Amino acid sequence: MNGAINFTATFSHGVEWGWPIAVYLLLAGMSGGALIVAILVKLYKKQTESTPLFKAASLLSFVTILLGMVCLVADLERPLLFWKILINYNFTSVMSVGVAALCIYIPLTFVACLYAFEECLREFLTHNLSFLKGLFELAMKILNALRPLLLALTLVFAVAICAYTGFLISVLVRFPILNTAVLPALFVASGLSAGIAGSSLIAALFFKADPHGGDLKTLHAVEWPVLAMEILLIGMIFVSLITGSDVQKAASVAFSEGVYAQLFWLGVVGVGFCVPLVLNFALGKKIAHTAFAFYVSALASVVGVLLLRMFILYAGQTYDIIM
Repeated sequence: MNGAINFTATFSHGVEWGWPIAVYLLLAGMSGGALIVAILVKLYKKQTESTPLFKAASLLSFVTILLGMVCLVADLERPLLFWKILINYNFTSVMSVGVAALCIYIPLTFVACLYAFEECLREFLTHNLSFLKGLFELAMKILNALRPLLLALTLVFAVAICAYTGFLISVLVRFPILNTAVLPALFVASGLSAGIAGSSLIAALFFKADPHGGDLKTLHAVEWPVLAMEILLIGMIFVSLITGSDVQKAASVAFSEGVYAQLFWLGVVGVGFCVPLVLNFALGKKIAHTAFAFYVSALASVVGVLLLRMFILYAGQTYDIIM
């Protein structure tokens, strides 16, 4: 290794994993983050009913992980052969371990939806598909008996999926920005941030949750420590680059020069961090307690996490160590 860096000029040149993977990383992180916060709130408050938050998080988690898999498969060179990944495993490969985890996690998100919408499904089957009601009742009887175990497994695998998206790209040793042990922790924190924002939006829009009360108030209190953790972890990545080897120092210019720096400072910091902070703290309580502040802040958080994924993925692949 001669220690040189190959600087590429555009998003497409030299970038193998493009925006579909960035979207997948967002959706997978949001899916895991949504279920993590919903299950923890449910356990903390000892809730037995299906709350608007749990319904929103379960639905969001199931839909986003399926959409994420569409993005992942579509980005494959031969997408019609994706099924081979599901039957051939190499547990020394991070990607293979991740696929195995996804094969367990996706059914668990579906089970979470069954728990969340049990009464709605029962009523629907009673009035429309009564011949299936007996089978549904039997399935729910079994699932309800296993509820504590299945929720615990769902929580574990939700954390694993959030972290896996970071491990997936952190093993790429040729790229100084990507090859850092901090990345999985950053992806967990940003996944929690996106999950909190997405669940809050859906709970308020579709399940009539109070944006400034109940479970959403709890999430609102949690999101600021999560945001602080994101900022800290990004700072750790930057410090590790500027204090590292020559190639790491050279890669640190992604934060200060060119299109990637603009993406980071305007997108990640400006939209993802500053907009929620300004709306909730800088403009006073009258603004912070409005529906406008709630929806714009949550949407900005989701967009910020997407832009963070894009910055890491694109800038990470651009600053390449030449072997």
